[in-house]
Amino acid sequence: MKLSILDQVPISKGMTSTEALANSVKIAQLGDKLGYERMWFAEHHNMTSLASSAPEITAAYVAAKTERIRVGTGGIMMMHYSPLKIAEVFKTLAALAPGRIDFGAGRAPGGDGLAMTALASGRRPEMNEQYDKLEIILRLMNEQQTGEAVYDAVVAAPFKIQLPQAWLLGSSGQSARQAGAAGVGYSFAQFFNGQMSKGIFDAYRNAFQPSYFMEKPEIITTYAVCVAETEEEAEYLSMPMQIARLNLMRGKLTQGISPEEAKDYPLTEMDKMILQQNRSLMLVGSAKEVAERILYEQEYYGFDDAMINSNLYTVEQRLNSYQLLAEQLIK
Repeated sequence: MKLSILDQVPISKGMTSTEALANSVKIAQLGDKLGYERMWFAEHHNMTSLASSAPEITAAYVAAKTERIRVGTGGIMMMHYSPLKIAEVFKTLAALAPGRIDFGAGRAPGGDGLAMTALASGRRPEMNEQYDKLEIILRLMNEQQTGEAVYDAVVAAPFKIQLPQAWLLGSSGQSARQAGAAGVGYSFAQFFNGQMSKGIFDAYRNAFQPSYFMEKPEIITTYAVCVAETEEEAEYLSMPMQIARLNLMRGKLTQGISPEEAKDYPLTEMDKMILQQNRSLMLVGSAKEVAERILYEQEYYGFDDAMINSNLYTVEQRLNSYQLLAEQLIK
């Protein structure tokens, strides 16, 4: 099984955005050294708690700072950009780092309504027909006719290069068949709602058609993870992540607090119930415990790559979490 990293570039309390991005480089270089398969950057807008608004730029910088690990987007939010521009961006990345670039595409906005409107220059955001847009992007990348005159009149440069791998993100199973029919990989966000199922993955595999971008079906499952030397320490370190999710559910986009602050965070009885319900969306424990859970689920569900999102308070805690998990799962 492959092991990968999803980075949202979290900005903890007291940290600058510059420091958060520098931390991402440190994590990428550790992942490169340890044998992680890939590192993806998410796209989020209108947030002071995350510094990942331009994942394609972060990916380019990280690719130049690493040697082996694949880098890409998890994902670029298609609704905000023209198909031609997306094709050109990822073809350029692929030409700069041949064999190491992933084009991961998402249908979500990656931000609130204000951000959506601003990204559309005040116009109505284009939320429909995202699957059609993906098909056009893939055809432009692969230098094929799209059937639409506006795109068939142009070339997505650079021309005749080794193209990136292509992936479609999903969190409910709705995109599974579409990913298969398009001949791209399928990335499932288990950390988002915890609804992973064999049925979703079977639907993807059954619909899969080989393409230039993917010869056979491949599935990534993304987990929110906190690993430490002991289960007790992991539980303690995970509380800021749990409180951040609680606040997000209530529309509060707060920067990550320290484990010490989280320990004394005022929680109502309802808050505690929600935290308990959300607990199933995270894997928290010693490296051995978490690795055993991932391996069990990999065997049961049959995914190919476990992608880890570990938004701990300090970069040292994050690096340690990735290090400990790699020692268990990367052979």
